[in-house]
Amino acid sequence: MHIGPIALENRLFVAPMAGVTDRPFRKLCRSLGAGYAVSEMVTSRKDLWNSLKTSRRADHAGEPGPISVQIAGTDAAMMAEAAQYNIDRGAQIIDINMGCPAKKVCSRWAGSALMRDEPLALAIAEAVVAAAAPHGVPVTLKMRTGWSAECRNAEKLARDFERAGVQMLTVHGRTREQGYKGQAEYDTVAAVKAVVRIPVVANGDIDSPEKAREVLAATGADAVMIGRAAQGRPWIFREVGHFLATGQHLAPPLVAEVQRLLLEHLQEHHALYGERSGVRTARKHIGWYVRALPGGENFRDRMNRIEDAREQLQAVADFFDALGRCMDRLPAAAPVLPDEQDEHEAHCGSLH
Repeated sequence: MHIGPIALENRLFVAPMAGVTDRPFRKLCRSLGAGYAVSEMVTSRKDLWNSLKTSRRADHAGEPGPISVQIAGTDAAMMAEAAQYNIDRGAQIIDINMGCPAKKVCSRWAGSALMRDEPLALAIAEAVVAAAAPHGVPVTLKMRTGWSAECRNAEKLARDFERAGVQMLTVHGRTREQGYKGQAEYDTVAAVKAVVRIPVVANGDIDSPEKAREVLAATGADAVMIGRAAQGRPWIFREVGHFLATGQHLAPPLVAEVQRLLLEHLQEHHALYGERSGVRTARKHIGWYVRALPGGENFRDRMNRIEDAREQLQAVADFFDALGRCMDRLPAAAPVLPDEQDEHEAHCGSLH
């Protein structure tokens, strides 16, 4: 599969999730079978580009290509300038955010709120494409099915975006009003795929190898994008890839492997954020890893009181050492998605 001239390793993508898909997480998912990962969204507000949060989000040191940066905003000229700024700093693909449903983003008429103003949405796409084209950088766009059940306009906008020069579309099968509630629907994704020639990616509730195969078959999409189901389970990409290729399930990962992956993830996380912030922001990742494991809830409660990086690493190592004495592999369990994304909603709304 290609995005413009750029070849991708496979059709399994990591969804951009603010507060989650930072560089350590993207690298981890790529190492475990994801063919493509998009950064957390970066604001188009120039006065915030030098903020600590934005600088961390724009950090791609040691990350395998292609480097894809998602930008968010409401002004076409500012979005074009943000595209140029990120291209100058190594972005090989620019992704436009028209999918985030968070209230703090939508109250500024950014994210999925742009789908309510079709002329503005198109103007932003045209401006970003015009800024990126001289550099040979393709532009992609992530959106929802529409603003509400009564206003599902993804199909119309998809045609407009293709004419504007957007080279790939990702569609999350929910409206903005739904947030993360209810079930994603894929009929709209299939309708978008039917009216454009550029690649279309299906997103929303893809939490198992079977679901990925089902969604690909139902939509005709070129790829699937996995978000919440990869939280604490980054090996889902290799599980899906193996299943799509063979029809067979991989065994759950070894406890020792998960211990190694998590400890390496935490070390990179601490290095990026610094000890004080890193220990605190790592807690959600640790919680996602252990939530379905024996003793996981009690361990998460204890983990949330640890403030020292070395102590956090040692506690994680001890937890998995004890688990490894009881079992060689993680237990096979039903997928668990976070409840209504309260924490993600807060992160997603912060563009600073």
